[in-house]
Amino acid sequence: MLYEAIVEELLNEMKRGQLQPGDKLQSIREAAQVFGCSRNTVIRAYGELERRHRIYAVPQSGYYVAHRSPGREETRSESPAQDIIDFEWAGPDRSAMPYRDFQHCLNEAIERYREDMFTYSSGQGLASLRFQLSRHLRDLQVFTSPDRIYVVTGSQQALCLLAGLTFPNGKRNIVVEQPVHAGMVELLEKYSGEVFGISYEEGGMDLERLEELFRDRDVKFFYTVSRFHNPTGYSHTNEARKRMVVLAQQYDVYIIEDDYMGDLDGDPKNDPMFAYDPSGRIIYVKSFSKVMLPGLRLGLAVLPDGLREGFLRAKAVADVHSPLLTQGALEVYLESGMFAAHIGRMREIYRRKAVLLQEAYRKHLPPGTAHTGSYSGFYTTIELPAPLRAQTVADHLLGRGVRVHPAQHLFLPAFRKQGVIRLSVSQVEDRLLEPGIQAIGDGIRELLKLRTGVKFVKRG
Repeated sequence: MLYEAIVEELLNEMKRGQLQPGDKLQSIREAAQVFGCSRNTVIRAYGELERRHRIYAVPQSGYYVAHRSPGREETRSESPAQDIIDFEWAGPDRSAMPYRDFQHCLNEAIERYREDMFTYSSGQGLASLRFQLSRHLRDLQVFTSPDRIYVVTGSQQALCLLAGLTFPNGKRNIVVEQPVHAGMVELLEKYSGEVFGISYEEGGMDLERLEELFRDRDVKFFYTVSRFHNPTGYSHTNEARKRMVVLAQQYDVYIIEDDYMGDLDGDPKNDPMFAYDPSGRIIYVKSFSKVMLPGLRLGLAVLPDGLREGFLRAKAVADVHSPLLTQGALEVYLESGMFAAHIGRMREIYRRKAVLLQEAYRKHLPPGTAHTGSYSGFYTTIELPAPLRAQTVADHLLGRGVRVHPAQHLFLPAFRKQGVIRLSVSQVEDRLLEPGIQAIGDGIRELLKLRTGVKFVKRG
């Protein structure tokens, strides 16, 4: 019997309910006898089912069923959502996610930490994971000891906890770049101190204005995404990073450097701000959600000693400690070298998509639009020509089969722009990038013609 026939038979048994989630499959020897084939044929069939995530292997135990509800895959393939070119969803590329590799890491973590799962763990995070994280951070030019690393349940938790802490400088106001991701805007809406914005535009931000804020506004910390900013995709230059560090030291201000997509930066010459500040003035925060699995919900913060006690108390109130099992799995993933291989693939995927996107922008967007440029990461923005509004354009484009994200809620009220849309390339296949941008360009022209009666000629 060919291995494809074994795969088909087992899938049918799963659909009929004869094999239920959690059921153990026959051993390779037993299955070879039942199907009248060689063991290698069974191994190949089981390997194919593993690749499809329908079964999983437990070391020293065997193979188990992990299939989803009958018909789910068929239903998904027929979903009308497949006809939408989705530039809105900002999760990582599903087709590139390391499901199978991470499944093995979870199984290993269960074996490694099965006794520890019956007790509470350290609020700072597993010591063995923090050791692996310190090794991983070296590749990002973040040199720190495991003692200064704090594992958090996603980087958003670190930001929430830090915003509520009293800092050693005794100050209370916050400066945040504009625009900024929605989570930070919502976090700061109820902040008791004053929140000041500073525009982050092509060419960087106004460092003289930043110095004025640091000098005159009693600033506790400045929050910035130093690489592949959300939503613009911009990155600070090394010169700008150095200048910001000097200003922070001069005016006794802390900087929270969010490097949530720093792993995607393949240029070894790009340094984080943390590399320029040995004094602990820079608080380094990163997440694994955008480059790996959002459901993992793990991130880290590198903190100065002066924030240690307050941060640990606040984290204990929030969730006692981050999930032990996912911590252990991430430790195995880093330790094994799987993460390094995965990031290499992700860098290539997003670099290729970014090049295609920028080419499509130049070819299809009408005069009067402006777009941000990023050749890595996966966010960019389009600033629409007046008098178009982002929500109107988004609604119109949805009718053309393209979904985009109106970006007005990514600004503080004083900086709010109604004519900016954000695009993410993470869920869009390469072949659909140009048709998607062409549809956006045509949709903008249609709305402008309706508003102004002006006919626009397409480029090229």
